[in-house]
Amino acid sequence: MQFFIDNFGLLKDAFLTTLSLSLLAGVLAVVLGTLLAAMRVSPITPLRGLSTFYVETFRNTPLTVVFFFMIFGLPQIDFVIGFFPGAVLSVGLYTAAFVCEAIRSGINAVSPGQAEAARAIGLTFGQSLREIVLPQAFRTVIPPLGSVLIAMVKNTSIAAGFSVTELSSTLPRLVNADAGDLLLVLLGVVIGYMLITLPMAYAVHRLERRVAILR
Repeated sequence: MQFFIDNFGLLKDAFLTTLSLSLLAGVLAVVLGTLLAAMRVSPITPLRGLSTFYVETFRNTPLTVVFFFMIFGLPQIDFVIGFFPGAVLSVGLYTAAFVCEAIRSGINAVSPGQAEAARAIGLTFGQSLREIVLPQAFRTVIPPLGSVLIAMVKNTSIAAGFSVTELSSTLPRLVNADAGDLLLVLLGVVIGYMLITLPMAYAVHRLERRVAILR
């Protein structure tokens, strides 16, 4: 217990950094991923091609490479970005590709007859997608979308290698200070991540059950 008391300030700051990084990157990923999913089912060929290129590029690129590009690559073209904003962009842009595919699977699960009925009453593609298709798609993809966002929280640990003081970055610092407390250090970091991921998993489960009842 004394270990946690002595290092409470460091662990608290690291936890808040991880939480902030997760929230900001999550919002970016959901918003951009939804836009990309809409583009992937769009009747406009260039939009479908652009979205497909984005998704395939990020899904097949390691997140560490995305971090390197954001933190060290962009300054080469005179676009300097801070470590924390770079981490938010890296995690958010990377996760958006997976959010897109999850939402697209939900869109494909909606009966085509509903979109056809929307067109029959004069709704445009955008109106049909916004008012009819996407609300049903989101209800369908709650579990996989929750899994993607929980995985995103764990992916924020890569930011430790790029000068962002989040939870996993405290491991070497605390272990170097007192190697005898290694298990306590690991326990503290694990608890920190669980304080973020367990409430997310619970919320996803509750939301899934509520949607199932509404159906």
